[in-house]
Amino acid sequence: MITWLQGKVVENKRWSAELFTLSIKTEPLTFKAGQFILIGVKDGNDVIYRPYSLVNTPDASLLEVHFNTVKGGTLSPLLTDLTPGDSIQVSNRPTGLLTLEEVPDVKNLWFFATGTGVGPFISILKTSEPWHRFKKVVLCYAVKTLEDMAYIGELNEIQFAHEEQFCFIPFLTREVVTGTVNSRLTTYLESGDLEKKAQLVISAKSSHTMLCGNADMINDVTQLLEQKGLCRHSRSKPGQIAIEKYY
Repeated sequence: MITWLQGKVVENKRWSAELFTLSIKTEPLTFKAGQFILIGVKDGNDVIYRPYSLVNTPDASLLEVHFNTVKGGTLSPLLTDLTPGDSIQVSNRPTGLLTLEEVPDVKNLWFFATGTGVGPFISILKTSEPWHRFKKVVLCYAVKTLEDMAYIGELNEIQFAHEEQFCFIPFLTREVVTGTVNSRLTTYLESGDLEKKAQLVISAKSSHTMLCGNADMINDVTQLLEQKGLCRHSRSKPGQIAIEKYY
């Protein structure tokens, strides 16, 4: 049974035609960076809900979820129409495997994200823990066009603050822009160009990887990582590939 907290929309930021971020005020919610919650909108006596990762850090005053609106979807069009002051439901039990407590002591941490799947990684990157624990942190973030690359300003600030530790590699598949890679993330990984770009080797001994976003990307990247000797992570069987599928 889901226990819902009553939330209020503080801001509904529109990044592009189909890309949004909701800022939500609710009673304090304890969670770990990288976890997700259920977000819902009341429909009569029912609540229409879906899981969304939290983009904010655990000590932030507002909850933040990043989403894209899906044509014909049951929930995302409702979220798109929300305005400041509107009510929204928030589950009180955050969960998920994309947290640093799941990561063993390794040198390098790799994030692979498509679209709104970047959310949990931003939450982690904005905390202090990754910069104390890992020699190198790499974020591979793939979208179609530059306007779809939300939070790029914050990611550039993180790059500036942790210049020696953080490697931010943005991918655009439908647009050529200076400073980005015009390629599918999987193609770049398979060719070996990704490791050359990051100046790091992905290996089971030195690396832990986290994947979030499009199911096709996750499946393809998982296969490529398995070819390098990495295996899927679960609490019962620890490995080097942690995943969370969005769509």
